[in-house]
Amino acid sequence: MESDDSNMYREHILELYKEPSNYGTIKNPTHQKTGNNPLCGDEITVQITVKGNKVEDIKFRARGCAISIASASLITDYAKGKSLNGIRSIGSEKVVDLLHIPISPVRLKCALLPLQTLHDAIGMKTEGKNGTARNK
Repeated sequence: MESDDSNMYREHILELYKEPSNYGTIKNPTHQKTGNNPLCGDEITVQITVKGNKVEDIKFRARGCAISIASASLITDYAKGKSLNGIRSIGSEKVVDLLHIPISPVRLKCALLPLQTLHDAIGMKTEGKNGTARNK
């Protein structure tokens, strides 16, 4: 039997999927990247405005499952106001912590796609073909 906390967090994930925070576009972003997970079809574009080495604004547009959309919503909330070095230090453990639900290895790729795309947007990884981040 699932705990009330577990059910509450699952409901929160569904709410974020239906009405995500930071969903939209930025008119003139300083950083932008599109990432995809070819295994499940999730795709996300992250746009960031950096001012004085801090994230002033961050938005995303995505097509994907509830886990990837909720993760993007939570990660973009978490990233606002952080320095680029602070963004670079965000790891997969933080994503799982923000989601508050157990994530299977298959779903972990969905949950981490927004973080990987965010990291790519600020130049942490080599660009994939056609300027898209790849979730391997």
